[in-house]
Parts: sequence; C-alpha cells; structure tokens
Amino acid sequence: MSVGSLDAAMAYGRIARTPQSGASSSEAAPAGEAGFGDMLSSMVTNAASSMRASEAASARQVAGKGDLIDVVTAIGAAEMALDTVVAVRDRVVGAYSEIMRMQI
Repeated sequence: MSVGSLDAAMAYGRIARTPQSGASSSEAAPAGEAGFGDMLSSMVTNAASSMRASEAASARQVAGKGDLIDVVTAIGAAEMALDTVVAVRDRVVGAYSEIMRMQI
C-alpha cells in the first residue's frame, strides 16, 4: 500500500488541527499555528501508539481472548500510520536533497 502526497497532506492537516498536549507555554507555537517539528513528533507518537495497540490486539488474539476483526483493524491503522510517517520522511529527504543540489 502506497501513500501519495495527497494522503500525506491530509494527514498533516489533521495533525495540524489537533491541539498539542504536554507543551509548555514557552515552547508552544502561537495560537492556531503548529510547528513542523511538533507535527512530526505527534505523527511519530501516534504511529508508535498504533503499533503498540496492534501488538496488544495480536497478543490477545493469540491468547484466545481477542477478536480477529479487532486485530485486523488495529494492524490496518498501524500500517496506515507508518505509511504516512514514511511518506512524510521521504518528502523531507527529497526536499533536503533538492536544497543541497541548489547552487549558491
């Protein structure tokens, strides 16, 4: 499954609208603005929590206490989160490479 640039942009938009928790007042961006670093941090955190949830659902299924539908749903969500993180990473690396090729 491949995540296109439109999917990555939509994910960025969703995360940019999500209020950031845990940021102190000195680190917080101005009202209505979320920084790119905050967005990346939130995206990685959400992907990691999705993966942990899918692992927990898989463990429950193996133990005979879970539902297969829950496992498939959790794995699908984790895969989508990871694909989004990878798509954003690829775009950042591509942009960095392009900037490095620019002549000064």
